[in-house]
Amino acid sequence: MAETWVNVPEPQTAEAEPGPAAGTDLHLELSGEGSLRSQLMHALREAIRSGRLTPGTRLPPYRSLAHDLGIARNTVADAYAELVEEGWLSSRQGSGTQVAQRATPFHPHQARRPQRRTRRRILHDLMPSSPDAAAFPRAAWLTSARRAIAAAPNDAFGVGDPRGRAELRETLTEYLARARGVRADPDRIVLCSGFAHALRLLGGVLKGAVAVESYGLDFHRSLLESEGMRTVPLTVDSHGARIDELPGTGAKAVLLTPAHQFPTGGPLHPERRAAVIDWARSFGGLLVEDDYDGEFRYDRQPVGAVQGLDPDRVVYIGSISKSLSPALRLGWMVLPGWLVDDVLAAKGPREMWSGVVDQLTLADFIACGAYDRHLRRMRQHYRRRRDLLASTLAERAPHIRVSGIAAGLHAVLELPGNTEEAALRAARRQGLALDGLRPYRHPDSTMPPRDGLVIGYGTPPDHAFAAALDALCLALPDQPQGDR
Repeated sequence: MAETWVNVPEPQTAEAEPGPAAGTDLHLELSGEGSLRSQLMHALREAIRSGRLTPGTRLPPYRSLAHDLGIARNTVADAYAELVEEGWLSSRQGSGTQVAQRATPFHPHQARRPQRRTRRRILHDLMPSSPDAAAFPRAAWLTSARRAIAAAPNDAFGVGDPRGRAELRETLTEYLARARGVRADPDRIVLCSGFAHALRLLGGVLKGAVAVESYGLDFHRSLLESEGMRTVPLTVDSHGARIDELPGTGAKAVLLTPAHQFPTGGPLHPERRAAVIDWARSFGGLLVEDDYDGEFRYDRQPVGAVQGLDPDRVVYIGSISKSLSPALRLGWMVLPGWLVDDVLAAKGPREMWSGVVDQLTLADFIACGAYDRHLRRMRQHYRRRRDLLASTLAERAPHIRVSGIAAGLHAVLELPGNTEEAALRAARRQGLALDGLRPYRHPDSTMPPRDGLVIGYGTPPDHAFAAALDALCLALPDQPQGDR
């Protein structure tokens, strides 16, 4: 039977007629019995039924598809035309051929999938994890990206150095010395994708037990333990971790948050900062310093990094997860010289974690002053939020003590005894996502458990922050009868 030429409308452009390489790629396998047109129609129907071609998907021009499949153009044109008649495809002049919006027939007797129980909808995110995503400096970042890509040498787009780009390591050397009191040089900086990545690398290098703060992220403890390291808790009080307990732990390394203890708040006391360096020198130990939000200080002077006291006994770890965005996946380790080769060996022979373009962009972003300007703006932004949180609680829940608010992006609300679980349930009913304090406590700690809530005030957008605080106040427990 002779095939008939059918004119299927295709997109009208100012370009020449599509050649062999023009059009959208579409993978189809022609198989089975019948003519090539029948096989093509069957393949297209199956692709639509299976969902591989979704409603609205534009198909390639029939000339291009015919060339790709090695069949006659009028065979494809006939198949398109017949599928349009059947309702599988749609075609309009100037818009080409597309999968029809109602291409998949509805089968009323088709078995329904069992529905999962839906989680309660989250209306307000007060988790202590992220900065205000809406405040990301898009225009300034884009300017730095364009400038960095234009100036990048050709080798920047080859296999990455596991240390990270030299441009960013050199810029960080100057910035960390100026802003955080860190003593470093570019050869002792190794870039990573964030604190968790840095901890994994160190976990593959360090041996023995690691002392940690009794209150801290269980995720970090799990990372160390997954590398075969035992974690030993140190008591935490109003002056930070009890360094005097270190010799009795047998640990050769200690993980601390000296600038702002997480999550309870407050800096490590100056005497204890000196004491942890004395311990490291006397016992051949190593301090792993987590400077997770060192840029944000409100009611006190900035606290410099402990690393400045002895760079040979401290691994300093920082990132832009709180200051810019966790989505960028950029962090850094400032290492003692004797540890650099071991960490690089653990990381591997090439950079596989942080994108070179982001590294170059961050280097320019810091060097041109945009990072400092962003931080100054965000300090004012977060301070206003912190003040509103404190004033709202003072007015509506004066029996709740708030701590840890002199710095950072979170606060701890101390609750009456045995009320944390009830407060978390009430928060879920209000559509609030937040953390209780008890999961941060090390399971082997001798400290008595405390009831509290860990509130992050960085994430909600400005227009929703007041509503989030209203919902929080409704979830808080009432003042105990005996205390009224």
